[in-house]
Formats: sequence, C-alpha cells, structure tokens
Amino acid sequence: MSGTLNNATIRTGRSFDLGKMNLRQLWVAYLTYPTILLYFALVIASAALATWFFAGWGPTLISIVAVILVYPVVWYLLHRYVLHGRTLYKMKWTAALWKRIHFDHHQDPHLLDVLFGAPVTTLPTIGVITLPIGYLIGGWGAAATAFGTGVAITCIYEFFHCIQHLNYKPRAAWIQRMKARHVLHHFHDEDGNFGITSFVVDRVFGSYYLDAKARPRSPTVFNLGYDVKEAKRFPWVMDLTGSPPRDRPDGARPEAKLMRDNTRHAA
Repeated sequence: MSGTLNNATIRTGRSFDLGKMNLRQLWVAYLTYPTILLYFALVIASAALATWFFAGWGPTLISIVAVILVYPVVWYLLHRYVLHGRTLYKMKWTAALWKRIHFDHHQDPHLLDVLFGAPVTTLPTIGVITLPIGYLIGGWGAAATAFGTGVAITCIYEFFHCIQHLNYKPRAAWIQRMKARHVLHHFHDEDGNFGITSFVVDRVFGSYYLDAKARPRSPTVFNLGYDVKEAKRFPWVMDLTGSPPRDRPDGARPEAKLMRDNTRHAA
C-alpha cells in the first residue's frame, strides 16, 4: 500500500478514512494537517516565551509535571460529563458545537476530519486549565511552559487517537491494549473507557472495562443518546447533519470484525 495520500480508496467524502489507511499514510496526514501544524507552532512559540520570561528550572519543571498530572483528569471529566452529557444538543446555540466536537466522531469514528478537536474550542480549554496553573507556580514564564505542555500533550493524544482508529496492528503490546479499550468505547459501550493514552482515571472513577464480556452492548454507542426520537424533540443537530442520526457509522469497518481483531491483538 502506498505511503502517499493520493489514493481515492482511503477517502470517505472529503475526509481521510483511518480504517483504510496504513501507518505511513497516517504520518503524512498527521504531519501535514493544518490543526497539528498550528499546535506545533504554538508549542514553539510557548517555548520561546518561556525562555524569554524564564521562571527558573524549578518552577518550569513543576509546571510541566503539574500539567501532565492534571491533563488526563480534566480530559476525562470533559469527555464523560460534557461531551457524553445530554445537554449540549438540547440547546440551539450549543448544538453545532456538540455536533462538531464529538457527535460526528461517534457517528463516523474513523474519519480524520472529525477525530481532531476543533482548535477554536480546544485551545481556549487548554488555556483556561494550564495558564492559571503555570502562573501560580512561577508567573508568566511558567504559564507559557504550562500552556506549551498542554498543547504538546494534545498533539500526542491526537496521534495515539488516530492509531486507535487506524487499520494497523501496533507492535507494542501496551499500544495494542490501549487501542482495544478505546475501540470498545466506540463500538460496544460508550459509557466507559473514556481515556485516550491511559485509563487510570477510568479505573479511579469506575468506568473502566476490560472487554465486551464485561457489560452488555449499548444501543446508543454510535448516537450518544441522540436518536431519532431525541432528534425530533431537539432538531438542530439533525438539521445541520441533513439526515437523521445513524445507529452505525458509514465508511467504517464492521464493528464486530474490528472489535474481534483488536481484542485478539491485545490478548
């Protein structure tokens, strides 16, 4: 399979379909994707500001460690209680936001364009969380360090998130396990395994599950509870989509085969 992106078979509509791509194609798509390039630029700019307003090695390192510890907790809380909550689609002014940042991803889990978070929401969220942490630790220099760390972690999260939806068997056993747990979140029961690179917070909050035998399959795993009945009551997401919510994604490999493959790889 070619490592280039000039291949119509790896596209679904205008987006790349990770379920049809190999690792080399993912690297090319990832390293040339505008959102990722923006994040890279912000990491460099943050490093420059952190150097200019250098807070000292102690505050700098403490800021980095603090963000590394806080990031997965905040991600978990936002993912579970905001993105998987049933509030945003019920309000006209937040329906488009919820559709873009999460509903579309669960409707078509392998599409690259809706897998990456939107910078217009991702970057302010990172700023609100990391800038106060860094500033309290060491002023503006540490704040720049904290923000840059948050953006860098986001780049790592996004890449591993792609791996979890890629038509690719990771060589490392820990990545295989990570991928298998995330596939369960998308194709078996969405109310669990909210982590991306780690499921420690899932274990703490009791939402971690090992395999499909651990709980019954959720009927809302693809629509997050926004089914046809809900769409009739709160039509704004459906109006933007142009069609009723689906019970399974288009353009993705059959979920039974995908789950079977990843469970076998993680065994």
